[in-house]
Amino acid sequence: MPQEIRTRFAPSPTGLLHIGGLRTALYAFLFARNQGGKFILRIEDTDQKRSVPGALENIIQTLADFSLNADEGPYHQSERLEIYKKYAQELIDKKVAYYCFCTHTRLEELHEQQIAAKVPPKYDKHCLLLSQEDRETLLKSDQARVIRLNIKSGEQIVFTDEVHGEIKFSSDEIDDQVLLKSDGFPTYHLASVVDDHLMNITHIIRGDEWIPSTPKHILLYQAFGWNIPKLAHLPLLLSKTRKKLSKRDGDVSVKEFVEQGYLPDALLNFVAFLGWNPKTEHEIFSLAELVKQFSLDKINKAGAVFDLDKLDWFNGMYIRNLNAKDLLEKCSPYLKKAGINFETLSQEFVEKVLLLEQSRLKKLSEIGERVGYFFREPVYDPKLLIWKNTPKETILKNLNSLAQFLLTVPTENFKVTELEPLVKKFIEDSKMKNGEVLWPLRVALSGLEASPGPFEIMEAFGVLKNGKEIILKRITKATENLF
Repeated sequence: MPQEIRTRFAPSPTGLLHIGGLRTALYAFLFARNQGGKFILRIEDTDQKRSVPGALENIIQTLADFSLNADEGPYHQSERLEIYKKYAQELIDKKVAYYCFCTHTRLEELHEQQIAAKVPPKYDKHCLLLSQEDRETLLKSDQARVIRLNIKSGEQIVFTDEVHGEIKFSSDEIDDQVLLKSDGFPTYHLASVVDDHLMNITHIIRGDEWIPSTPKHILLYQAFGWNIPKLAHLPLLLSKTRKKLSKRDGDVSVKEFVEQGYLPDALLNFVAFLGWNPKTEHEIFSLAELVKQFSLDKINKAGAVFDLDKLDWFNGMYIRNLNAKDLLEKCSPYLKKAGINFETLSQEFVEKVLLLEQSRLKKLSEIGERVGYFFREPVYDPKLLIWKNTPKETILKNLNSLAQFLLTVPTENFKVTELEPLVKKFIEDSKMKNGEVLWPLRVALSGLEASPGPFEIMEAFGVLKNGKEIILKRITKATENLF
């Protein structure tokens, strides 16, 4: 019977979940689902000083919001301390690890000496060389101690990465890392290796920044006599200038992206392409489709460029696919934030207004600015009413004539398909020019230089009982503002 595939996402609650973490979780989830395996959530919270209040809740909620549901967990490393102590002691008994009693002052002095000598800073094995008698005396005292792994010199550590291929390290480059700290908490290295083994993790999928730690972990697996999981290190996230991603470039929390009005499905689709290529022209993938297509051999080695313009494109595509009801539901918080009192108006009107801007939206947060004129009288520069070099007098005459004509059109005819041919025929019969009527009409209705067309705006207002009255009032105000 083949071994069950088991992946894990193991974040530390040291801050809100960022895009890089979301990508790691997504890839681990996709691979497990693609292989019919299990996706495990483990919280690596042994560094208590760096834990941020609310970070754990944010991680769990974000994964739920993005439908990356774990089959097991969350496991908390802070609740497993006795397990790590047991395995640290096993390494002591095997004589592949040792107690270190060096004070913080001595370690700082050693570090300064090595920097001055221009040699790589690493522990000098001082406590490994203690006599048995001195070691026993220190163990019986109150002297703080840690447990370090004894790295043998002159060895080569080789492993095959599922993304990068063969990677080699010299043991001479590796420090005698601390495994168990003086407060009884394990370091990341010990805890992650022990947990990955006990949780039967078959594939470790994580960022490239963990490659330098990998030889330390391999030495631990070898010291315990355990099988090493397959390793896949994901490419770095880069800005468009191919530098390390900054906050300005998009290195912000997932929560911030959602608050800006990015849909989880769009964000997930975008993140999937940050280092993975399905080898097709197809770009829009549901989570189920990503599961079907995903494989580790389609992950790129080179850094992945985080392109906000591309994210906007993805988000716009997903916004376009929302039905009217869902669009209203998702836009509601942003309308309220913009101070728009839409809840007292008919749902038909509000949905019609939102649908007008649906195809233009990149982010839901833009909606308040785009549709505000439907809910309050527009304020604008009267110069906007002028079409090219048309005299003001002509614009005034045209708007007044149009207002008189609209009075004769029944409200039930205020639909684009009916209103547009009626108005254009009126313009033609009146020997006026389209631009000299429709441009100032649109500006009078919206107050904006760029907005939907005047017939679309009038159709939306036509849903309201006083819709025609609003339209005529705005045209009248525009004529008054011309002089």
